[in-house]
Amino acid sequence: MNRNKQPGDRGRPLSEEQFRRRLAARRSRFLRARQQGERPAWFGLGMFGLVGWSVAIPTVSLTALGLWVDRRWHGPYSWTLMLLVIGIALGCLNAWFWVSRERSEITKDRSGPLKEEQDDRD
Repeated sequence: MNRNKQPGDRGRPLSEEQFRRRLAARRSRFLRARQQGERPAWFGLGMFGLVGWSVAIPTVSLTALGLWVDRRWHGPYSWTLMLLVIGIALGCLNAWFWVSRERSEITKDRSGPLKEEQDDRD
């Protein structure tokens, strides 16, 4: 493979500046990954656990509150079912918050300004 052509460029040669930026970005990602080290499988399982608990806790707690309200005051509506649905909705919003926060952190790491590029421009 020619050093000035990258897959996906459709055969167009890269300018030296573009080539240097891509190389610097790759080097920066490599150094950052080396510094962080490998994340074990437990990290991924922990993230699954975090998302699961962020849905389960509001759902179970609001369902328990609904059961308590239904036992205290009998009415035409089931507080248990209403609070169950509200708990699931709040839990899903909470999980979405955590996942989007982690995703934005990953995206920021990938697309953030590179120190080498800033130094070269000065």
